[in-house]
Amino acid sequence: MTGPGTALVTGASSGIGRAVAERLLADGWTVLGVSRRPGMTGDRFHWIEADLLEPGAVLDVARRVGPLNALVCAAGMQHTAPLGALDHDNGRRMWQLHVDVPSRLADALLPRLLDGGRVVVVGSRTSSGAAGKSQYAATKAAVVGLARSWAMELAPRRITVNVVAPGPTQTSMLADPARAGTPPRMPPLGRYVQPEEVAGLVALLLGPDGGSITGQQLVICGGASL
Repeated sequence: MTGPGTALVTGASSGIGRAVAERLLADGWTVLGVSRRPGMTGDRFHWIEADLLEPGAVLDVARRVGPLNALVCAAGMQHTAPLGALDHDNGRRMWQLHVDVPSRLADALLPRLLDGGRVVVVGSRTSSGAAGKSQYAATKAAVVGLARSWAMELAPRRITVNVVAPGPTQTSMLADPARAGTPPRMPPLGRYVQPEEVAGLVALLLGPDGGSITGQQLVICGGASL
């Protein structure tokens, strides 16, 4: 791939997904934004309304998509609880959105993903484990296994697959009551990661300078993982 093409971005109405969509539009991409609510407008932005947790939603999205140069899975949620008080319905929903949805989407869209294309899944620096976040961390650890496996399979087609793993990022998720039990800690650099910074790393991986990076988890956390 020598220049911007068409990218599908999930979770495009807010947070990191919206920042990614805005950055790709600024870089000249055409963006297919998947979300429950409209996020933005523009000549090169096309909204696909979908609740990806609903049965059949992923296949419905796939049927509405043509040839793609990139797939970015940025839709996410976080529920926290310590062992002994786990909410297994919340755990199931996180697994579905973070692992099952990207798996189904990549599987369905593979015939439309052009040779030389790119896949990025938004993970988390907590994939190595975090107290009070075991269910969430498990889903993000699984994403790394998915991406590395897909990278091996797709290398003959020059399709790269990577995980961008942010630490505490300045989005509405920081104040979400669902994670009240594990309030965010300020990273050593003294500020939270900005969604635009995460989007910039995604843009690098999707651009010409990212063509030899594949099967990697790239952590952007302001030093939180030190």
